[in-house]
Amino acid sequence: MSDTSPSDSPESFPDSPATSADAAGSAGAPDFDSMTRDIAEVPAVEVLVTVAVNLMSAAAVKLGLTEEGDAYKDLDEARKLVHALAGLLDASATEISSFHAAPLRDGLKSLQLAFREASIVPDEPGQGPGEKYTGPVFG
Repeated sequence: MSDTSPSDSPESFPDSPATSADAAGSAGAPDFDSMTRDIAEVPAVEVLVTVAVNLMSAAAVKLGLTEEGDAYKDLDEARKLVHALAGLLDASATEISSFHAAPLRDGLKSLQLAFREASIVPDEPGQGPGEKYTGPVFG
C-alpha cells in the first residue's frame, strides 16, 4: 500500500508539471522547437547583460549584502563570482554599448569594494577578485 492518498495524484493539481506536459503533447515531451525559437529571438547583448546581472546578484548574496545578511555569506564563492563577472565584462566590452556596460562596471566595482571590506585579510591591490581584468580597485 502507498502512503499517498488519491488526492495527491497529479490530476489533483492543475498547474503541476505532469498535467502541463500532458496538455502540451500526448507524449509529455517539451516543445524544444518552440524553446529554440524563443532563445533565437533574444539579442546577444540581452543574454550578456542578463548573465552579468545574475552573477552580480549571486555575488551580492555570497558577500552577505542581502536582507539575510551573513546567512549565505561565503567569500570563497563570492571571489569566484566576482572574478567571473569581471572576465565577462572584459570579454564583452566591445560587444555591449556603454549604455549597458557603465552600470555593470559600477556594480562590479561596488562588489569588489564590498569583498575587500568583508575580507579579514584584504588582498594586495591588484590581487582582489576580478582585478586581473579591472586593475586595482580603490574606494
